[in-house]
Amino acid sequence: MSAVSPIPGTTPANDSWRDKVLRKCGESVEVKQKFFHRYADEIGELSQRMAGQFQSGHKLWIMGNGGSACDAQHVAVEFIHPIIEKRRALPALDLVSQIPVLTAISNDKDFARVFVDQIELWGQPGDMALAISTSGQSPNLLYALEAAHKKGLMTISFSGKDGGRMAQASDYCFTVPSFSIHRIQESHVALLHILWDLIHVALGEEDVI
Repeated sequence: MSAVSPIPGTTPANDSWRDKVLRKCGESVEVKQKFFHRYADEIGELSQRMAGQFQSGHKLWIMGNGGSACDAQHVAVEFIHPIIEKRRALPALDLVSQIPVLTAISNDKDFARVFVDQIELWGQPGDMALAISTSGQSPNLLYALEAAHKKGLMTISFSGKDGGRMAQASDYCFTVPSFSIHRIQESHVALLHILWDLIHVALGEEDVI
């Protein structure tokens, strides 16, 4: 295969395109290794606690902004429609999908209220609230975590960089040690999949993946 010509007006880098791919992949692997080595014990503990809450009939509420809103939807569908046929569905609902609700609250009140109002309406003591953010500083997530805590929900956050204020607002805060948005989001998705799997294992289902 012939080499790709440089884009006009740019200066070719010394490393090849293959080297670039492997360098970025290596960075992603390194960040994940640091992250999971740091939080492995807490992830195991949380998976067992969440399994107990689900078994007691409680729900998981998930929220985020931008790309993290997509991750919130991803979390919900993983639990509602398990990828392994024999695993049970679990009640997890995202708070980002209803655009009319989000825009109505934003328009009539404030964007900082979009998740608070929903948590205050739907959340019940014993439920779980998961906030996903690459910075840990989003006001609408912080206010929602505070509201969830007041209602007796277990509060969980996936964060990045230095964790922001989420570390103080959550019962469990998992902070990816990176300032790269991509590396943080990649680690959040890996955490989602591992947590989902371990919750089912804690519920007595076979550890097959």
